Amino acid sequence: MRDYHQFYINGEWVSPLQPNSFDVINPATETVCAQISLGSEKDIDLAVEAAKTAFQSFGKTSIKERLELLESCVEIYKKYYDDIADAIQEEMGAPSKLAQKSQAHTGLGHLQEAARVLENFEFEEDFGAHRVFKEPIGVCGLITPWNWPVNQIGCKVAPALAVGCTMILKPSEIAPLSAYIWTQVMHEAGVPAGVFNMVNGDGATAGTALSSHPDVDMMSFTGSTRAGSLVAQNAAPTVKRVTQELGGKSPNIILDDADLEAAVTGGLLHMYNNTGQSCNAPSRMLIPADKLAEAESIAIRVSEKVVVGDPTAEGVTMGPVVSDIQFDKIQTLIKKGIEEGAKLVCGGPGRPDECEIGYFIRPTVFSDANNDMTIAREEIFGPVLVMIPYQTEEEAIEIANDTPYGLAGYIQSGNIERARTVASRIRAGNVHINGASGGYDVPFGGFKQSGNGREWGSHGFTDYLEIKAVEGYAS
Repeated sequence: MRDYHQFYINGEWVSPLQPNSFDVINPATETVCAQISLGSEKDIDLAVEAAKTAFQSFGKTSIKERLELLESCVEIYKKYYDDIADAIQEEMGAPSKLAQKSQAHTGLGHLQEAARVLENFEFEEDFGAHRVFKEPIGVCGLITPWNWPVNQIGCKVAPALAVGCTMILKPSEIAPLSAYIWTQVMHEAGVPAGVFNMVNGDGATAGTALSSHPDVDMMSFTGSTRAGSLVAQNAAPTVKRVTQELGGKSPNIILDDADLEAAVTGGLLHMYNNTGQSCNAPSRMLIPADKLAEAESIAIRVSEKVVVGDPTAEGVTMGPVVSDIQFDKIQTLIKKGIEEGAKLVCGGPGRPDECEIGYFIRPTVFSDANNDMTIAREEIFGPVLVMIPYQTEEEAIEIANDTPYGLAGYIQSGNIERARTVASRIRAGNVHINGASGGYDVPFGGFKQSGNGREWGSHGFTDYLEIKAVEGYAS
């Protein structure tokens, strides 16, 4: 069992001021795999003070110095790559291929992308006699989730380092193991003392202390819309900047000219990826009404090929959901879908037959649903797809946009011009045509209650910068 009780403050591993042990559960075995300590308000105070002091010098470092630092982080991350993948598998049940090829790679990808962007990033703009400067915002509070733990750490920490900010990371207490190893990477890479700090804790105590702290200049939060709203409320009295990447209920519009077999298969496999625990998962599949029966048959065939089980076992393609709380929530929503009259195509309540232990969910598809049903409105965050029939393209667009969320949208069509036209009408921060997916350079973020601000690539630098106009600079 891992003993990860210490925090990282001012360049050192330190013990919590008030020990508050917390068990980390392996969701595949339901056993304790590690223990951490939940931080107090005083622990956050120490971390913020360290970051505030460090900013006085780190905020003035050169691009060359920060570029060398990022390059060092990349090299040390490679050293710990397998350890990070193993930790992600242990803390959230990601199957081996997903943990190795996708989850762990995101941390490396964001560090490399930040270095690439920084090399040519313009921190000054010439307006003739005047000059505009882009300066680091200061001390940043970073709160990250459990579903893509290193991805969300990487896409916050990397740009913050690149532009010269200092920071306090509060990772999810549910999946904190990879964050602990990430912190070791920062330490060994030579990140100056106080620039990067890490305090474990829950939202109610550590999260509130961080988001309300008067010496924190900016909060970057990824998680549920409910929690994001609380972060914004806590931050409001000090008028700090708040950026948020929150929930989603993303539509996947399969137009009548699409290859139905490929579209349904691709959409369903995307939905099942990471056990449906992705905020941008294509959870609402919109199908032409006259093709609904055929789509259901395809969904059954695809779902039957999903291998659910021990994430360390060879051939397993879907692991458990992260916790008992998530398991119970998903089970409740599946039952709600049945109660409200949606057609259960496959899956349903309960664990898969071969999984007696662990928070495993049966790959589930509902059909003949309408957009007013609970399963079409609420973010389920599990391997549950909802098929909604439509009559016309206009109706499909209306259904797609009829949601409080706006993180992602998906369009499947045999006509690229038609797909582009539909994409232009979807109210979402990321729209994917025919299964396309952007790299680390493409901005990620949402409309409406899916949040504000953008992460990834050059757009990810913006939230960590203040704009200063100096008039008469060249006079």
